[in-house]
Amino acid sequence: MMPLAMILAGQGASVAGSDRSLDQARLPAKFDFLKASGIGLFPQDGSGITSSEQIVVASAAIEETVPDARRAAELGNERMTRAELNAALFNASRDSIGVAGTSGKSTVTGMIGWILHALGRDPTVMNGAVMKNFVTPQAPFASALVGQGSAYVSEVDESDGSIALYRPGVAVLNNVSLDHMPMERLIQLFGEFIARSGRAVINLDNGEGALLAATMLRDRLVTFAIGSAADLTAINLREQRYGIAFELVGEGEAPIAVTLQVPGRHNVSNALAAIGAAVAAGIPIEDAAQAIQGFLGLKRRFELVGEANDIAVIDDFGHNPDKIAATLDTLHAFEGRLLLLFQPHGYGPLKVMRAELVAMLTDKLGKDDLLVLPDPVYQGGTTRREVTSADIVADIAATGRNALHIPERAAAAAHLVAIARPGDRIVLMGARDDTLSQLAAEMLAQLAH
Repeated sequence: MMPLAMILAGQGASVAGSDRSLDQARLPAKFDFLKASGIGLFPQDGSGITSSEQIVVASAAIEETVPDARRAAELGNERMTRAELNAALFNASRDSIGVAGTSGKSTVTGMIGWILHALGRDPTVMNGAVMKNFVTPQAPFASALVGQGSAYVSEVDESDGSIALYRPGVAVLNNVSLDHMPMERLIQLFGEFIARSGRAVINLDNGEGALLAATMLRDRLVTFAIGSAADLTAINLREQRYGIAFELVGEGEAPIAVTLQVPGRHNVSNALAAIGAAVAAGIPIEDAAQAIQGFLGLKRRFELVGEANDIAVIDDFGHNPDKIAATLDTLHAFEGRLLLLFQPHGYGPLKVMRAELVAMLTDKLGKDDLLVLPDPVYQGGTTRREVTSADIVADIAATGRNALHIPERAAAAAHLVAIARPGDRIVLMGARDDTLSQLAAEMLAQLAH
């Protein structure tokens, strides 16, 4: 909701809103920034809805029992979902680039936004994460960029089916893997998304993506892969602790040396997706490859918070099997024990992902690594608690891997700080809860004492 509010305010709209976190006095710096951006803030008690002329936009987390929703119903306000509003802005733009896939959407969106910005295209970017390249003292929470150019770059969400609202000029499909819903439904949604596009950029390293690519006309398709034949191929990957280098080969082109400031093989794939989108939008491959090397990454995407006494603290958005596996693979390329605190992003996703999550963690955790799970994030509303963190830990521990269930998050963090030793990497993982970044900073400060 925040980047949408920033885009609308930047375009001259009158914007106000409410949030449970505001009422709970959580994340005060974020709300201070919104207020300074000219966005009105109200308690979530209905008091901000004073006229039937207001359009009331709500995220999927807002239930009809919330006072704001009840007040909007009483006054007969026009209602929109977050996705409906974003899709309206996206579809109205002349050059729309939509980024889809189970993993990597925010990073690829940020990469495309940076390429276009660095090359003077002045794009508008709607992202789900803070883009470090655009952070300034005046804009510490730069999850959106408001430009005057014709491009509107946005990640699009499949988790609630709202991807069906978007009509992209360029559609990027990073990958298809299990997260919020059954695979059959995901494949259908992603297939329809690329079919509606002018051109599609698709990852051939992903099996489901490769099958979907086969449904596209060749002149509407840009493909990418690591080490195998595609329109854009990455070869000679060289891992670095907090970056990675590779050579980019375009069809009929000489290899181009690229060094990324973000680490891991998965970020090479993300970079190929972003360069592919830029090429599909008419940018020369050499220009896109040069520009992407200035991309600084996103907050909470393998973000090194700091090091104290030779112990690193990393903040990461990993929350589904693919994302977590990518982070663990990147970390295991270098020496050092991993101490992982993974806060699941809800009871529903935990139920859907249980078998795949356990199988992945059993495979990817090193014998000396430790995984600690607190209870899933819960910020209000109704939910069924059929599968819990304790269930996941029991499944993993039964395989001989080191896993603990410590229900209270603060206690889980304290345990990891207490047992950390030089050479360890502490990694906080989870989605839908920005206070994890605060916790990471607190843990670093404790390690420094």
